[in-house]
Amino acid sequence: MSTPGRVEISVLGQTLTVRTDASPDYLRQLAAYLEERVSALTRSGMKDPLAAMTLAALDITDELFRAGYDQHRQDGDVNQRIGALVEMLDRIAPGSTQPRRP
Repeated sequence: MSTPGRVEISVLGQTLTVRTDASPDYLRQLAAYLEERVSALTRSGMKDPLAAMTLAALDITDELFRAGYDQHRQDGDVNQRIGALVEMLDRIAPGSTQPRRP
């Protein structure tokens, strides 16, 4: 297991030092993404940077939760389809889905 490194990032003019196993480039990409989301809110008229950061964080968290929900739903759909295929195979050729013994 590698020792976490320290990476400096800047968000809203504040420099933060983060201990992480992630690559510095990746962490900087995350910070740039957050900064862009906050900038989009401030360009739309939001004056308070902390409020913009909070709204951006909530929006990104919403995206994360929705992506997780969508993945969970897709996994369930795949499992349902596999189950339906197994049932169809059992009707067409009973016993064909059972593992064969040597």
